[in-house]
Amino acid sequence: MSLRINDEAPDFNAMTTQGPINFHQWIGDSWAILFSHPKDFTPVCTTELGYMAKIEPEFTKRNTKLIGLSVDPVENHKSWAKDIEETQGYLPKYPMIGDEDLAVSRLYNMLPADEAGTSEGRTAAANATVRSVFIVGPDKKIKLMLTYPMTTGRNFDEILRVLDSMQLTQQHKVATPVNWKQGDDVIIVTSVNDEDAKKLFPEGWTAAKPYLRMVKQPKKAQSSRSG
Repeated sequence: MSLRINDEAPDFNAMTTQGPINFHQWIGDSWAILFSHPKDFTPVCTTELGYMAKIEPEFTKRNTKLIGLSVDPVENHKSWAKDIEETQGYLPKYPMIGDEDLAVSRLYNMLPADEAGTSEGRTAAANATVRSVFIVGPDKKIKLMLTYPMTTGRNFDEILRVLDSMQLTQQHKVATPVNWKQGDDVIIVTSVNDEDAKKLFPEGWTAAKPYLRMVKQPKKAQSSRSG
């Protein structure tokens, strides 16, 4: 099954390091980040899981839950977590899915739907495409998908930046320009005409072109915590 942005994130039941979950119920009214790994005890993934453990409080501030996945049994994840804490200085406190039967990897199109077998005997190279990040909104729809090669560590600061952008632009009729970061000017969306823009942005804007209207970043409302 091919997945696209704004598709409903496929629901599933799975065993994790924190017990069994139903994905949609686990998300609740939060945002969620599902990030996957081809195998336990792999070097690049070890650094990634440690860094996500370090910055998890930043996601919590944004009403966002983290959940990892690796194509290995949950018991292996628990042993791996000790290595992550020892080498990276942070112990993952978010759940890790044991995708031993490859069910979630197939469901999320990270492995072919007809991929046979289980994690037993598979190498990381055989699971190379299980290197994806999905951001899922409180509406259970996919907001972002990224897939990285095995040899390139993911930039989770970028995931945090994108999350800030999506939560801001969901609340206000703006878009964020190239390399935007929190506090930078934003763009008034083209679906808002100048007359309506004057009501929404009474302090005015700067227009390089009629379709390119830059305005100061609006403040996010508290209701963004519920999506």
